[in-house]
Amino acid sequence: MLRLLPRAPSAAYNPVIRTLTLRRTMTHDAYLVPVDPTAPSSTVVPSITSLWGNSKPKDKANETRLFYNVDDKGCLAAAVSLGTGSKAKSPEALRKAVGTGIKKLRDAGATSVIVDASGDLHAAAVGTHLALFKYNHLKTAQKDAVPSVTVNPAPNATSTGELGWETGVIYAYSQNLARELMETPANLLTPTLFTERIKKEFEGLDKVEIKVRDKAWAEEKGMRTFLSVAKGSSEPCKFLEIHYKGAPDANAQPLVFVGKGITFDSGGISLKPGAGMKLMRGDMGGAAAVSSATLAIAKLKLPINVVTLVALTENMPGPAANKPGDVIYAINGKTIEIDNTDAEGRLILADTLWYGSSEFNPHTVIDCATLTGAMDVALGTVYTGVFSTSDSLWDELSTAGQSEHDRFWRMPLDEAYGPQIYSSNADLCNTGGRSAGSCTAALFLKSFVKGIPSEDDESEGAVRWAHVDMAGTMDSTRGEAYQEKGMTGRPVRAFVEFARRLSGGK
Repeated sequence: MLRLLPRAPSAAYNPVIRTLTLRRTMTHDAYLVPVDPTAPSSTVVPSITSLWGNSKPKDKANETRLFYNVDDKGCLAAAVSLGTGSKAKSPEALRKAVGTGIKKLRDAGATSVIVDASGDLHAAAVGTHLALFKYNHLKTAQKDAVPSVTVNPAPNATSTGELGWETGVIYAYSQNLARELMETPANLLTPTLFTERIKKEFEGLDKVEIKVRDKAWAEEKGMRTFLSVAKGSSEPCKFLEIHYKGAPDANAQPLVFVGKGITFDSGGISLKPGAGMKLMRGDMGGAAAVSSATLAIAKLKLPINVVTLVALTENMPGPAANKPGDVIYAINGKTIEIDNTDAEGRLILADTLWYGSSEFNPHTVIDCATLTGAMDVALGTVYTGVFSTSDSLWDELSTAGQSEHDRFWRMPLDEAYGPQIYSSNADLCNTGGRSAGSCTAALFLKSFVKGIPSEDDESEGAVRWAHVDMAGTMDSTRGEAYQEKGMTGRPVRAFVEFARRLSGGK
């Protein structure tokens, strides 16, 4: 990833909660109750009404009170305010409330919690399970161990929406998997180890085939831009394919996901500054996101065909590494001048996008990458940037992102930026200067998607393409109710929700 400005790295946090479960056990020692502060009530803990009022809380969102011995079992209860006004009734308010409450209960020693899900089981499951994530399994001292917490909905709980508790657990597990992969040190998650972990996650799932390709296969396919990056590292490169055939017609056109899989980005010969470089263990965030989203799609058994493609390598300044000024040939024959070796992500994506769009006859192609520091500058940590040739695809992605509060913002994909990357000794230059860096990167990638219309229209049979630049949202420097500081795993839930709706869900 080409970063414009280095920033301080996040503190290392540590992995996915091992308690994600679909089991509904009623052996518990605590309750979690989101409340309307103006009219607190709970069918799970009836005494909350009086307890909350007597504690004289403020009406603000996420105000929390812990109450002890609320039943004959001596259970603990956390009551958390949803706030007031229209936002208090939103799924996001519930996610934040249960996220805040579950951490309070964990810190108080609770090990098995019953959640009063307030009618939205899906949001409650997502909020609790994301909030419990900790990446600390590399610590050896017992005192640093994170308490194990099992979370389940109240007996006979129902959801007002189409999605329930189990779907929320799957959504959260997949995002937490992406968070864990992104947090893992690069020496413990090489391209080879990444493929092994993904294969393990998919074990036992129906209608899934995983293929792990090697350097010889990439050479045979003519993936010269991918290999040009890989030759700078001593770690063997890998090309991962995940095929899920969930549609009634196994031969129906698939949705193709493409993820950037740079397991560590030193910048290559255009070496990055030392400050913040360790954050580049997460430069495979795109690969983690699309692989984890596909895992959720397979677990949910969505009636859709998906092909997920990930080129995996390190970007290192080895003796055979790319040099500024080199010209390389892409899989589709286009020539590319290397202006900056730290703009390597678009090189591996170029070959992968062409392979995916030409080999599998997709109706939709979505690539995801921690591609440009310019996106971090433009949108920060709130929105993930999207460039798309299709208005309908943008609308669908935006709707899915809003539903999960994993939001996107559309950016301009305009040929007017073309001269910045077309004026070189080759067909394309891999950078276009500081101005509109994210826009020129997206325009570069557009040259490698086969089947998209020449103009931004909805031509029948044309491939719909979106480029998702998650560089700004890859990590959280502040932390929120259900999102600790560190790698975020975004936009996994938005991708899963997009696929669910695309396959017929509402």
